Amino acid sequence: MTGLSRIFVSAFVLPLIIVLFTSCVSVRSERAKNIIFMVADGMGLSNVTTARIYKNGIDGVPLHLETLSVIGYQRTYSKNSTITDSASAASAWACGEKFNNGEICKHEENGNAPRTILELAKEKLKATGLVVTSTVTHATPAPFAAHVTDRRCENEIARQYVQVTNPDVILGGGKERFDSNRADPCGTSGNLLLEAKTKGYELAYDKAEMEASVAKRVTKLLGLFNNENMIPEYKRISNTTEPGLSEMTATALAILEKNPQGFFLLIEGSQIDGGNHTNHFEYMVKDLLAFDQAVRVVLEWIDEKPLRKGNTLLIIVSDHETGGFAITGPSNTLSRKGDLNSMEVGWVNRKHTGGDTIIWSQGPGSQKLGRSLDNTDIFKVMMNTFR
Repeated sequence: MTGLSRIFVSAFVLPLIIVLFTSCVSVRSERAKNIIFMVADGMGLSNVTTARIYKNGIDGVPLHLETLSVIGYQRTYSKNSTITDSASAASAWACGEKFNNGEICKHEENGNAPRTILELAKEKLKATGLVVTSTVTHATPAPFAAHVTDRRCENEIARQYVQVTNPDVILGGGKERFDSNRADPCGTSGNLLLEAKTKGYELAYDKAEMEASVAKRVTKLLGLFNNENMIPEYKRISNTTEPGLSEMTATALAILEKNPQGFFLLIEGSQIDGGNHTNHFEYMVKDLLAFDQAVRVVLEWIDEKPLRKGNTLLIIVSDHETGGFAITGPSNTLSRKGDLNSMEVGWVNRKHTGGDTIIWSQGPGSQKLGRSLDNTDIFKVMMNTFR
């Protein structure tokens, strides 16, 4: 090679190779093998502030959910209302379209039912899971694995879980929805539990049975730990047979991680919303902190192996704020760690409110979430990030 040729390679070819290599690495880093989507139902930013003060003090360290590296926010309105409900909000995430309040990824006006991010994950041969503290057929988990025009059709949603979409892991409350003698508004009733067993599900009805299923290395688990919603954290007793959200989260990860193609997992702290709906301070704070412990479990799972951080998109978001919660005092002294009475708080009402909600995220694709978004945009980020 002549001196002139060497100069040409140095000046033009090598920089081009570097650019192409950098581009390839960049593209690769935008792809996620796993998506963990965590929902704090009804949570506003003031709820987070209050829970942090109670747990860690007025100048204490952030909650686990606050440690994620990317922060954005989303608009929450539904197709037909400034104030969304959980069904339309979760449908926007799951299907990437605006829906009317009450619709579960199915438009009543034309019957269109777009595929959900969970269904798209299954098409990629990924494992899938739903983990909640409400009934597993409630308005937030349902849009990821069912299509109905009325959120009250929880028996029908259960039927679709078992007979149609088959999420690998389903954990939460709502046993009666899978074994009902009374038809729901869609006309569905009947016992789905025996059919679930024929579809390969291990059934668990308490914490011990759930833990035993992990020890048996099952690949499909239906855990129903209460006939209705699970017990709120502030009412739980030490010897309860119901697993907590963090324990259900660890179980789901242990099962889903076995799939070499990756997984999609929804985790919902469902009853933060209940605390705000009832204007019950302790109820809200303790369920939010239980949700944050589930975030800790997820972050520890991600950090356990270096490849997981590069392969996992973690998103934490609230569907809407509930109650218009605010910290109103004290004005002349500081609130104290562990003392709810040292904070003065209030709510505007007992209903959902229409404000934007925060998105915390990390991992491949998360930089696209660090700005002002519509809730439908989150589906697009997830869909374009999944590999």
